[in-house]
Amino acid sequence: MNVSEAVATRRSVRKFTDQTVDRETLTRILEKAQRSPSGGNTQPWNAVVLTGEPMQKLFARIAEEFPKGRAAHAPEYHIYPPDLEGAYEQRRFGIGETMYAALEIPREDKAKRLMWFAENFRAFGAPVLMLVHTPKYMGPPQWSDIGMWMQTIGLLAREEGLDTCFQEAWAVYSPQIREMVVIPDDHIFFCGIAIGHRDSEAPINTFEVPRADISESIEWVGFPE
Repeated sequence: MNVSEAVATRRSVRKFTDQTVDRETLTRILEKAQRSPSGGNTQPWNAVVLTGEPMQKLFARIAEEFPKGRAAHAPEYHIYPPDLEGAYEQRRFGIGETMYAALEIPREDKAKRLMWFAENFRAFGAPVLMLVHTPKYMGPPQWSDIGMWMQTIGLLAREEGLDTCFQEAWAVYSPQIREMVVIPDDHIFFCGIAIGHRDSEAPINTFEVPRADISESIEWVGFPE
C-alpha cells in the first residue's frame, strides 16, 4: 500500500471485528511512527496501550459513570471550542447527522442515539486502546506534533491492514481513566485511539465522509492561473 492509498482508505472506524492485534505489529507501527516530525525533536507524545482484561476493566469503570450523563464529565481541555461556528460547526453537525442516518437512528430517538454514543467507551469493539497524554506545560505547537504522530500511526496501521478511530470522547472521563491507568499527575490526558480490524460490512464504516473543497481553506499566491 502506498501513502496515497493509505490516506484514501483511512477513516474513523466505529465497528471492529474481534480479531486480535499482536504486540509485534503494534511495536512495528509505533517504532516507525517515531519518525513523525516534531518541533525541536521534542517528541511530546506519550501513550498507554491496553488490551485484554485491563482494557475491559476500564470499560466497566466507565460503564458505572455513563448513566450519570454530563454530571460525570470532566475533560481537561475543550474538545471543541465553545464558540465554534460557521462552516466548522456545520461540518461537525453534518457528519453527526450523516453517521446517524447510516445507522438509521432518527434525530428524535434520543435513547438509541445515546446507546450508540456509549459504544465510544467500548472502543467500538476494537481489541486495542491507546490512551494518549502529554506534559501539561506543552503548548499548541506540541499538540500539533502529537496530531502528526497520531496521523502517522493511522496510516501505518492501514499499511498493516488495520484501522483506527481517534477518540477525543474519552477525554470526558479523564478522572476515571486516571483511576485505572497510570498517567502522571503533571500530564494532561488527550484522547484514545482504538486499533483493530475493520468490520467492512458495517454501515457505520461504509457511509461517505465528505471533505470540503480545498478552495474553502487554501489561497494560492504567485502561481499562474
